[in-house]
Amino acid sequence: MDADEEHGGERGGAQQEATARARELQRNWYGEPLGALFRKLIDDLGLNQARLAGVLGLSAPMLSQLMSGQRAKIGNPAVVQRVQLLQELAAQVADGSVSAAEATERMDEIKRSQGGSVLSNTTHTTNSSGAPTVKRVVREIQSLLRSVAAAGDIIEAADTLAPTHPELAEFLRVYGAGRTSDAVAHYQSHQN
Repeated sequence: MDADEEHGGERGGAQQEATARARELQRNWYGEPLGALFRKLIDDLGLNQARLAGVLGLSAPMLSQLMSGQRAKIGNPAVVQRVQLLQELAAQVADGSVSAAEATERMDEIKRSQGGSVLSNTTHTTNSSGAPTVKRVVREIQSLLRSVAAAGDIIEAADTLAPTHPELAEFLRVYGAGRTSDAVAHYQSHQN
């Protein structure tokens, strides 16, 4: 093996480690690696990558870098909120409560929104009583915390608070660095 091959192998290994680390960070921040999350949205909503990038307000190369793990974090909180809105829409398409035509219209609304605030009073963000869905509330809390600090910083803050404020530390861990399903369970357990 010559020197160029050896260094190329080292770069390849370092690149694979960086990609694996980015995907792990994505799992902490978004509940799963963005490649898997975006592929589900593409499949569930009948999109291609270019259309998904357009709806989210990302360039196609940026979407590709996020999917492949070359970039870990979505830098714009408005894009994170659009991802969450698309996940909710995909769930509604899957359960039959939203038709394909309605989904296309909603995707156009999401694309025009500045992170979901335009849609906050529409029916797809509420349950039949008009109250926001638990998952929607939880994701808003997660989005806010994650736009302020990275998961590692939130965990560090929680560890600092734990001795004197254990409930607040738990809140930070669950909502700031945990999975959405765990945060929903936490939220529901504290509504009694």
